[in-house]
Amino acid sequence: MKNILTCLFAALGLTTACGQVNYETDVFKTKSGKEVTFHALTHASIRIQYDGKEIQIDPVTKLGNKTIDYASMPKADYLLVTHEHFDHFNKDAIKLLSGEKTRFITNQRCADMYGSGIVMVNGQCLFFNDIKVEAVPAYNITEGHTQFHPKGRDNGYILTIDGLRIYIAGDTEDIPEMSAIKDIDIAFLPCNQPYTMTPDQLIKAAKIIKPKVVFPYHYGQTDLSDIPGKLQSDGIDVRIRHYE
Repeated sequence: MKNILTCLFAALGLTTACGQVNYETDVFKTKSGKEVTFHALTHASIRIQYDGKEIQIDPVTKLGNKTIDYASMPKADYLLVTHEHFDHFNKDAIKLLSGEKTRFITNQRCADMYGSGIVMVNGQCLFFNDIKVEAVPAYNITEGHTQFHPKGRDNGYILTIDGLRIYIAGDTEDIPEMSAIKDIDIAFLPCNQPYTMTPDQLIKAAKIIKPKVVFPYHYGQTDLSDIPGKLQSDGIDVRIRHYE
């Protein structure tokens, strides 16, 4: 019985009897056969491991009743923040994950608020050895919601890691610029109105982008149950993880 409970806790990202927290993980291979591991931490916070490197996306130490122990994790080689909202930008998490070699990549607003950072604007690319980072638009288009994420302020990111292309959409709706996003292997798409997309918008976005795998994230209490079936005929693998 103890072993069964331990496995259940690990699958849900809960604390085991030994005090160690395990998060749901997914492993993919790059074009040269190297592993890229994704850890579903919470809400919009994602940890990526690749070839001895640590990549952290929108790290936040605490949301609701869930606390992430970033002090127990290695320092980040690359730390990307999409925008200034509290569930994406957290100074404590950035400090805990920052070391001498950490590259903190963000938009102008967050760099100003933190006091440092490599600023990227929509359409800009940066290259770090075999990792390419592209900043892409992320904003609201629904009337009455555009104040949440105005056009031109925030970033989504496309990471190309040894040929593996990963789209991290940030807080956005199904914007016209998605039609220019091509050859995506893995897409993290947000799903909670009024701040990001409805399930139907996410389905539309996935059909436009055509990634091999979609991870709905940033979903709060949104019912995601219809999404996998509605994308099955498109050959898109939908994986729902316990980010919340």
